[in-house]
Amino acid sequence: MRAVVLGGTGYVGGELIRLLLHHPKIELAQAASRRLAGRPLRLAHPNLRHVRHLAFTDPADLRPADVLFCALPPGETAAMRHRLAGLADVVVDLSPDFRLRDQQTHERVYGPAPGRAEAAAAFVPGLPELYRDRLAGARRVSVPGCMATAAILALTPLAEAGLVEGEALVDARTGSSGSGATATAASHHAERAGAMRVYGPAGHRHEAEISQACGVTARMTVTAVPRVRGVQVVAHVSPRRPISRAELLALFRGRYAGEPFVRLVADRSGVHRMPDPKILDGANFCDIGVAADADGRRVVVVAALDNLVKGAAGGAVQSANLALGLDETAGLDFPGLHPV
Repeated sequence: MRAVVLGGTGYVGGELIRLLLHHPKIELAQAASRRLAGRPLRLAHPNLRHVRHLAFTDPADLRPADVLFCALPPGETAAMRHRLAGLADVVVDLSPDFRLRDQQTHERVYGPAPGRAEAAAAFVPGLPELYRDRLAGARRVSVPGCMATAAILALTPLAEAGLVEGEALVDARTGSSGSGATATAASHHAERAGAMRVYGPAGHRHEAEISQACGVTARMTVTAVPRVRGVQVVAHVSPRRPISRAELLALFRGRYAGEPFVRLVADRSGVHRMPDPKILDGANFCDIGVAADADGRRVVVVAALDNLVKGAAGGAVQSANLALGLDETAGLDFPGLHPV
């Protein structure tokens, strides 16, 4: 099967290229970039210096493929949707263009998007842990945001069990790669290094995705931390009834039993007794840990993942595997590194 990556010079595009180059069933046929058309991949992704048979392709020269991965800035996939439909049987979009079903919510969060609503109805959320049956054979896939993915996986077992009372509070921390490859004043090393900058104290755009997927009202705060990769969310929930840690563990084990890329972290002691994105660099896992107050009236769920892999490119490949009828885990077996 042939794959094309559109938006190949960004960090997410680079991870898509890396994963597809080692995929056992999908061949990376083209990676597109206007700026670097005709130039080797290593100019944007120096870790791919050994890949000498591929250079970036101008987007105007894309050829039909079995699957097209779109890693474009907000608004661009939606604007190109009619052309993209003729390029591949399966289109996997990693932008926010088709994540939200409700048009008014999308426009409130992302701004005007004429004609988007009709196209959005065809997209299946690219989160296999919730939508595996719908992803099988899907032709349009929209991958959730990285912090939204972690928060949704953290809250889903509680929400499905009807245990969430009132709002769910999500405290998220993210590394600098989540801001993309284009430099900004906030990504300048002198400003970013060593900082823990609360840049999303209230009303973050991922709240709508989390609320849509979990059926609860989510409130999120986001802090930029001194890491390149990684997302960690700490979700605080007031349960409808007191619940113990043992019950929580049973609930989460039952919900994610058999999930190839969700790991429950249940150690009571030690350095790694709660999920930490540090050991997930390059891996497609989401690690989840739970805790409860002694009286069982407050639940804390911690989830961690690599924002560029499980939170983006890895989630996209996992979803594409299902859509194409392949082994869901194909090309995604890297376990992460320790120590780093």
